[in-house]
Amino acid sequence: MQHILKLVILGRDGILNTYRDDHVKAPEEWEPIPGALEAVARLNHAGWHTVLATNQAGIGRGMIDMAAINAVHAHMMHKLMQAGGRLDAVFFCPHTPEDQCDCRKPKPGLMLSIGERYGIELATVPMVCDTLRDLQAAQTAGCEPHLVRSGRAARLSAEEVQRIVEQVPATEVHADLGAFADYLLERAHTPVSGPGALH
Repeated sequence: MQHILKLVILGRDGILNTYRDDHVKAPEEWEPIPGALEAVARLNHAGWHTVLATNQAGIGRGMIDMAAINAVHAHMMHKLMQAGGRLDAVFFCPHTPEDQCDCRKPKPGLMLSIGERYGIELATVPMVCDTLRDLQAAQTAGCEPHLVRSGRAARLSAEEVQRIVEQVPATEVHADLGAFADYLLERAHTPVSGPGALH
């Protein structure tokens, strides 16, 4: 029987750490959302690989350079390690919307690169998002879309969330990354069969 890699794609800001309108520019500005790092650890311990896919337009705008973003991500990895978790890789888009690149979400480039790197069918990959833009990227890439209400979506009313879900109909909504992890781990113990089992 062929082993199928269990992979989750996570956004960064608003999912792992507190979202900042002015971008995370230094390690001390990277503040984990309560329970998020532990959620990654629980997924890891259950055999899930976790990969980050994040837009970082602050690079393209000159607000943060590569040395600074590497320092932020080293700090993030250290905090994750302290919580017993890990990320396999960080994929990020450094461009601004004006660059019209293929890797800035809602374009699917980052996810397609992840699928290629891991040799995995993206239809089997849950993607955790906190904006409509990211859900659209998940949908376009063929990933399974999940919305958490711990970041920018926390500001939305139930009606606004419903309107987002109507635009990306397969979306599952969770309070935060911890609730998503609960959902995924519970689902893993539910007997399923057939090609559409993930949905």
